[in-house]
Amino acid sequence: MKRVIFTVTNDVFTDQRVNKMAQTLKSLGFEPLIVGVKLRDSLPFSPEWAAIKRISLLFHKGFLFYAEYNLKLFFFLLFAKADLIVANDLDTLLAAHLAAKIRRKPMVYDTHEYFTGSPEIAHRPFRRWFWKGLEDLLFPRQKTIFTVNQSIAQLYEKKFGKKLHVVRNMPRYRLPDQRITRKDLGLPEDKHIILLQGSGINVDRGTEELIMAMRPEYGIENALLLIIGGGNVIGQLKRQVNGENLGERVLFLPKMPYEQLMQYTSLATIGVSLDKPDSLNYLFSLPNKLFDCIMAGTPVLVSDLSELRRIVDKYQVGKISKNHDPVQIANCIKEMLKDPDQLSHWKSNCLQAAIELNWEKEEMIIRGVYEGYLG
Repeated sequence: MKRVIFTVTNDVFTDQRVNKMAQTLKSLGFEPLIVGVKLRDSLPFSPEWAAIKRISLLFHKGFLFYAEYNLKLFFFLLFAKADLIVANDLDTLLAAHLAAKIRRKPMVYDTHEYFTGSPEIAHRPFRRWFWKGLEDLLFPRQKTIFTVNQSIAQLYEKKFGKKLHVVRNMPRYRLPDQRITRKDLGLPEDKHIILLQGSGINVDRGTEELIMAMRPEYGIENALLLIIGGGNVIGQLKRQVNGENLGERVLFLPKMPYEQLMQYTSLATIGVSLDKPDSLNYLFSLPNKLFDCIMAGTPVLVSDLSELRRIVDKYQVGKISKNHDPVQIANCIKEMLKDPDQLSHWKSNCLQAAIELNWEKEEMIIRGVYEGYLG
């Protein structure tokens, strides 16, 4: 079997896209290995579809993190058995590109976002200068490139004149598990559950405003905001909840295995995705949580972004908030909750849309590209 190595800067556990990619390539006849980072809170992970290697680091944030990881990753890739290297996102591209060039191995680049347009980079001049320079140097040299939606593909195609393959990050098709109850998960049975989930609950994703919308004076009654996952603002969000005395209206749960997470998703009343249009990356984002909610039959409340609007309007699976004012968000939630018939209609539309919006449909594109590397 041909060995394919995927490179990521997370601990692999929560990277659903890369894990699904590995499953697809294994079914094609590849032998996948996913190389990531060993974090302080990394959970054990030994999937049947791939071998996992986590690289230990001295630094866990900032420039030194990326420098140390790419250096160690480069030397690993230089000597590891590999027939194909797949770099995921710009922060692993340098090591993967250099190792593939030296070893004369084929390489695929999968950019999960408009990396240089993310708020953590776009608003910081030095970071933007560095990553933009690296992208300008390496992107034109890539032969096979994937990305996550048409808007980001068009940005890159306009900038670099290269054609990208679009594979949206959707879950595998499944029917919601109706055996699990709220009582089984320790959730209140007499309240509506407003769910925000994700491994990247970061700045500019609307979570602060969503929490503010739960203040009693905004009138959302008989509801609990459930936030599941991790990100760089989780500590700040917890302090916000404590400062606003919203502990009985907002509950945090840590990141968890995907199968377990989807149990919570299927029991929620509304799923939320409220990225702000303050950076190019979020302006054209198409978050995984949208498709997870649709697969679970959970109506959504989303921000008015082009990719999100395209899905919600086409499949009629929820409501769009026109801005990020907490009052506006609260009003949208109240309107959704007060109309059980509409919620039921959206739920039915979600389950119907899931027949089309799933990984099995998207992976036909993957198979068409990667079969060329088996020869």
